[in-house]
Amino acid sequence: MADAPPANLPQTFRPVPRTGVIYVMTEAASMGFSYGAPGWSNLGQGAPETGPLPGAPARINRIDIDEAAHEYAPVGGLLDLREAVAALYNARYRRGLPSQYTAENVAISGGGRVGLTRVVASLGRVHVGHLLPDYTAYEELLEIFRAFVPIPIIAEEEDGFTLSPAALRKEIVGKGLGALLLSNPCNPTGHALRGGALRAWVDTARSLGCTLILDEFYSHYLYGDAARDDGPSLSAARYVQDVDADPVVLIDGLTKNWRYPGWRLSWTVGPKDVISRITSAGSFLDGGPPHPIQRAALPMIEQAWADAEALAIQAEFGRKRELVLGRLRAMGIGVSAPPTGAFYAFADLSALPPSLQDGMDFFRAALAEQVIVVPGKFFDVDPGRRRDHIPSRLRSYVRVSFGPNAETLTAGLDRLDALIRRA
Repeated sequence: MADAPPANLPQTFRPVPRTGVIYVMTEAASMGFSYGAPGWSNLGQGAPETGPLPGAPARINRIDIDEAAHEYAPVGGLLDLREAVAALYNARYRRGLPSQYTAENVAISGGGRVGLTRVVASLGRVHVGHLLPDYTAYEELLEIFRAFVPIPIIAEEEDGFTLSPAALRKEIVGKGLGALLLSNPCNPTGHALRGGALRAWVDTARSLGCTLILDEFYSHYLYGDAARDDGPSLSAARYVQDVDADPVVLIDGLTKNWRYPGWRLSWTVGPKDVISRITSAGSFLDGGPPHPIQRAALPMIEQAWADAEALAIQAEFGRKRELVLGRLRAMGIGVSAPPTGAFYAFADLSALPPSLQDGMDFFRAALAEQVIVVPGKFFDVDPGRRRDHIPSRLRSYVRVSFGPNAETLTAGLDRLDALIRRA
């Protein structure tokens, strides 16, 4: 998907492909889409609605900046914010446990991709497993740093797009994995690894010395049994025994779970030694997160605020989830593994008319109706294009986001319904 450089320019830089969602949004822009453009339904980009929700704390619409905030912040983040993040994790997941997170277990970054990049840049010469399907941006992330070897692991649809603890152990041992990267809840399937299964993953990582790198950016978005049993939020932090010895690294931030994607603020939680290495990587990768945004974020990290936001999300997005699943099924689009987390439906097009069974064809037809979705093949993460000669097994899928408000969502589903009826 990379653009070829003009012939008269020197070939100094390698082509850099756009990640799946960026490609999708660029194509949409070429057909007239812009944020706020009337008539468009953006069911593609992974962005939650950012306005008020019933029961949620009031939205922050003003930031006051004092003189000190004009200075650089520490690369690892402000001490106050790091302490607040550690306190939130301890209050939510580690009450009564002898091992507690401290500020030394937390690093602040300027957004989720920056946080992930710091972690990946800190990896040594190991095999790094990644699940298929998973977040599109992992593709370039896993390719650009050449110290490690990315190893794909297939999660099957009939297994709910997840691995059993026994299958996980087999993959780690058989492929010699030193680390495993995945989103939980998963982008794009919405599967939430939780309860005894998540505990077993943490136990397996501990016993085999394989680092779990968990992107928990959707941990407030829980539905059904997941919301009932896990409460406001889900995290592997609940099953860590020793915060400085267990090989579990967690990444989260304001983007999805607090519905402030424009603030570009994230944090990484893990053993002190890992956090020290991640912070060192940040000193040359990005220089540290913005000072004023960190100050403004402090009240939001308090447990009462965070839990109220999470419960409001679960109520509103739960309603939108039911709307989307019902409408897709009525259109003849399958969702064999309904999401228990995140805000996506990974939709199977194989029962539609032949002209719409391929995800890329469906994407382009939907664009003509001013609706944006993401073709499933972009989630078949393939660093280095090592499997490019094999047709993607996810080519009959698209990801449909129920992140937008209900009005935008309904309008987009109406146009998709009309598109299918005409086919």
